Amino acid sequence: VRLVESGGGLVQPGGSLRLSCTVSGINFSIIGMNWHRQAPGKERELVATITRTGSTNYTDSVKDRFTISRNNARMMVFLQMNSLDPEDTAVYYCNTRAYGQDYWGKGTLVTVSS
Repeated sequence: VRLVESGGGLVQPGGSLRLSCTVSGINFSIIGMNWHRQAPGKERELVATITRTGSTNYTDSVKDRFTISRNNARMMVFLQMNSLDPEDTAVYYCNTRAYGQDYWGKGTLVTVSS
């Protein structure tokens, strides 16, 4: 199972970014997917989840700003991030749990700064 994130970068406060995660080595359509982030000096936190049927959930700090979605045909999960704030600066990771274990990508860095 392999997860590869992309789409991070430097963005000004109030801007937007769209993160992508490409998954291989697993039947993507039957797994839930998650986005986590880890800010400098802080613990990793769960940001958004999407089930195999498309139900979503978000941590309070990103509700109404971030949207998680998936494309089963392309085996990809996305995180649309709007109204970005410097507090959103972090390495963002996609993750899934399958076959009794967690799988992680290497992460993509998002920096929100003017």
